[in-house]
Amino acid sequence: MLVVNEIFHSIQGEGGAIGTPTVFVRLTGCNLRCSYCDTEYAFYEGEKMSLEEVLAEIEKYETETVEITGGEPLLQKEAFALMETLADKNYSVMLETSGSLPIKDVDKRVKIIMDLKTPSSGMVEKNLYENIEFLKKSDEVKFVIGSREDYDWSKSKIGEFDLIEKTNVIFSPVYGKIEPAKIAEWILSDKLKVRFLLQMHKYIWEHDKRGV
Repeated sequence: MLVVNEIFHSIQGEGGAIGTPTVFVRLTGCNLRCSYCDTEYAFYEGEKMSLEEVLAEIEKYETETVEITGGEPLLQKEAFALMETLADKNYSVMLETSGSLPIKDVDKRVKIIMDLKTPSSGMVEKNLYENIEFLKKSDEVKFVIGSREDYDWSKSKIGEFDLIEKTNVIFSPVYGKIEPAKIAEWILSDKLKVRFLLQMHKYIWEHDKRGV
């Protein structure tokens, strides 16, 4: 059984697949408490669903792309079976994870979108840097930036772990906390080879709307 907060069909609002119609499976529970979290309702709210029930709900939307998210989906062991089953069914599967739990056993067909928590998150000490060795070239590392300190810290981690060569690197602003133009200017000034993306769904719909 999985504890599911919500399953919904929307436009992918961030990452390399931005703009893609996607079914999101949001699992309940999180081991972190980031300062900028926008899905606190997923910490505790949810209902038990069998793997078969989750698959049946996904199939209703007739969409090829599925993202497993949270909360922190890797807290639930059944999430690994869900991702494997979806890949077997030829879905394009993505996993959104905080980077605080091991990713080494995630099915290699799954695209991993992994955070490295910046200082302003309040959770920087939870980063599991061993995960970096298991990232594929097709995966993504995301830095959510709310200050110049966050930016400088992120830039240092890119160099420390040679992330540009290992995988795709994305910078994204904390919504409502920092002017996106500032981060864009810093990236250009430093000639940093990263992608800078906004959370598009927060501009399409109300920024705190659920199920989008």
